[in-house]
Order: sequence, then C-alpha cells, then structure tokens
Amino acid sequence: MVDSPGVLQSMSEAVFLPQLASWLRSDTHRWAALQHAAALGLPDWCIAAGFVRNLAWDKLHGHAENTPLADIDLIYFDAADCSSERDHVLEAALTRSAPQYDWSVKNQARMHLRNHDAPYRDSVDAMSYWVSEEDAVAVRLEADGSLRWLGAFGIDKLQLLQITLNHKRPKHDDFERRIRDKGWLQRWPLLRVVR
Repeated sequence: MVDSPGVLQSMSEAVFLPQLASWLRSDTHRWAALQHAAALGLPDWCIAAGFVRNLAWDKLHGHAENTPLADIDLIYFDAADCSSERDHVLEAALTRSAPQYDWSVKNQARMHLRNHDAPYRDSVDAMSYWVSEEDAVAVRLEADGSLRWLGAFGIDKLQLLQITLNHKRPKHDDFERRIRDKGWLQRWPLLRVVR
C-alpha cells in the first residue's frame, strides 16, 4: 500500500497474495471475466499481463477507479492441438458469452515458433519470455472457486512498482516502445524502469 507519495510499504507474499485476491474478487469486471474463462475448461490456462498487473498498480497507487481493461490475455497450454484456428474458435465463444471484453486467446504450445524460441514447457515457461517481467503474472479460477497465482518471476514483485526488462528478450526498443505506447509512467507515476 502507498503510505505517502513515493513511499511504499512492502508486504510479504503471505500478506500480498490475499490482498491481491481481495482486490480481484471485489472487481466485478475481472471476476466475471475469470468465470467466463474458467468455463472453457482449458488445460494450463490463466489470464495474464495487464489483468493482474494493472489491478495491483492501481491499488498501490491509491487510484479510486481501476484502469479499464484494454483486452484480456487468456493463455493456455495444449500441445495436442496447436492450431491457431482453435484460438479463434475460443475467442469467438468468449465474445458470444462475454461481448463486453476484448478477448485475446493464445495457446502457448505454439507461440515459441512465432518468437523463435525453444519449445515452451508450460504457460509459466512461456510467460518467462515476455518483454517485461511484470507482464508475466497471471491468475486462474479453480473449480472450487479458489484462485491460483502464476508468475514466471514471482507474484510479489508487482508491489515493487517497477517495470523490469526481461533479459530473455533484451530488445530495448520493444521494451521502451511498450512503456511509451501504454502510457504506464503517466498512469502510474511511482513506477521505476529497470533495464
């Protein structure tokens, strides 16, 4: 939580995860999106990137309203069917059931081909190649209603209020463009850029 401008009181992961879960459960838009995604029953699925990251940064900055969801990055891992057509079918199904969201569905079992990487082992391994480390935080709604947090670089790093270049993707141009185009430093002025 932000005590005063520029002063962050760090929480342990044991404290931060329940706080993050509380924030997520109280956000009706995010909670509904998780329910729609869970209904698909995909293997090794989660919603990543801004879905979790923006929520944490909004709350840690003390914003009264959460940043609107630009899109929802639903990822999953299924080596048995790597067709891009399946992703389009899943996006269409989600758009029919929840048209208020802009869904982006990607099977990470094939994304290594686009990115020129070795094959990924699972969704967390795939996230470990994303441009910024803070994008690589995700959540999944389990069948029992509990939340499963996934993070290629840890979940609690979100509370550090930084944007960290992933050194598996050391293209500084892509990193800088992402920060600029998304307006992160304007929306969340307490963020530090770590290259």
